[in-house]
Amino acid sequence: MSAAAQAAPVETALQLQIGQPYGGGFFTGIVRDPDTGLEYRVITAGAEHELVGEWGEYGVKIDGADSFTNSRANTEAMAAAGSDPAQKVLGLTIDGYNDWAIPARDAEELQYRHFKPTADSNYCWGRDGDNPNSVPVGKLYTKEFPAQTKVPGFQAGEPNAFRPRAYWSSTQRSAYFAFYMLFEDGNQYYDAKGYELRVRPVRSELIQ
Repeated sequence: MSAAAQAAPVETALQLQIGQPYGGGFFTGIVRDPDTGLEYRVITAGAEHELVGEWGEYGVKIDGADSFTNSRANTEAMAAAGSDPAQKVLGLTIDGYNDWAIPARDAEELQYRHFKPTADSNYCWGRDGDNPNSVPVGKLYTKEFPAQTKVPGFQAGEPNAFRPRAYWSSTQRSAYFAFYMLFEDGNQYYDAKGYELRVRPVRSELIQ
């Protein structure tokens, strides 16, 4: 495929504005599969579809739930191993779309970057914000960046706002831990799989 042909789908996708209603939810950004180079639109579900639950069984390593970009593959692996929130997300149908998932780590980072609910300073410790698989590549957070979202409906207290709480990603860290993101300040870390955290589903579309 020529360079021009490869670039064209990205230009088409960028006609969508962040937060624009699209595909059963809201356009959230683009991730690139590091293995194939294929690019995907990330679409976030509305707040009414949030769930709360344990990631999975503490001490059990789940094969196939380690991707930083493939939300659906991670979630299917989690569900097969008995994860309650993963099974519930896979059962969702929103506006006719039934391919929802728990966001992989780098898809979840886009949710905070573009839909940060508060005007509070960011944590900006360690590698918070580092996202080599987003388009454009995500840089380390500062206290001021990202700023509170300007997307209608996503600021604190509005209908689709993320709560200032920790949200699971579908990306496993080890047999004992999985990655999460704290939507109070942007802290990206990992927690014990047996804790109950929130989940905001996403779906992905291949950019063609």
